[in-house]
Formats: sequence, C-alpha cells, structure tokens
Amino acid sequence: MSTVEDKNKAIVREAFDTLFNKRDHAAAERFWSPDYIQHSARIAPGREGLFDLVKSLPAELKHECALIMAEGDMVMVRGRFSGHGQPAPWIAADFVRTEDGILVQHWDVIEEEASRKESLSGLPMYGDDFPEER
Repeated sequence: MSTVEDKNKAIVREAFDTLFNKRDHAAAERFWSPDYIQHSARIAPGREGLFDLVKSLPAELKHECALIMAEGDMVMVRGRFSGHGQPAPWIAADFVRTEDGILVQHWDVIEEEASRKESLSGLPMYGDDFPEER
C-alpha cells in the first residue's frame, strides 16, 4: 500500500518531468498551485516566475533525478539540470512542500557541477562520470 510520502514523491517526480523535460506548461499547471511560493534566489516569485524561467531556457533543458525522499508533506529531489545554456550543469537539491497533491512551496540549493580538474575529492558530483566525460 502506498504511503502519503510515496504519493508525494510520485507527484513531484511527474511534475518535474512534465515541466523540465516534456516542457508541457499547460499540463504542468495542474501540479503547481496558483499561489505557489518560491524561495529560490534564482527564480522570480510564484508559479509564473518558474514557468517563465523554464520557457526562457533552451529546448535542450533536461532534469535528471538521482534521489527523491519525502517526509510528510516535504519532498527533496537531488538532481542535475543540464542543457540550460550555462558552462556547467547544475547539481540541485530541491525541497518542495505539497498540499493535497499540489506543489505549494519551493526552496533549493544549486551549484555548478565540477569537472575532474575542479574536484578536490577526485570524485564526480553526480553519477559515475564527470561532465566532460559524458
């Protein structure tokens, strides 16, 4: 039997895929509240700020989900955003609060993915390869 957390993870995973990978803004509206609260310093307020940002990015934008965790109404997604037109992909931890199956609030921590030369640990930040080796 599915838990509330399992349902919330599935909703957030589908929401991210719909908006960032499929770029289906009309379908994505059903996942994000019209009163969505955006805490990210990189994104303008509300659902419109997020959607406008995604619309402004290249069609090659891609989000990959490496890990998704939930506790109650909070969901954390660890992933990579690539194809956004910046020199390096972004590794992000996105934190989303859900309410009745809708995304209502968002926080994030984002950093550029390090190359092999930049990685002091000698390990990739995401997956088994460095971005220049893909």
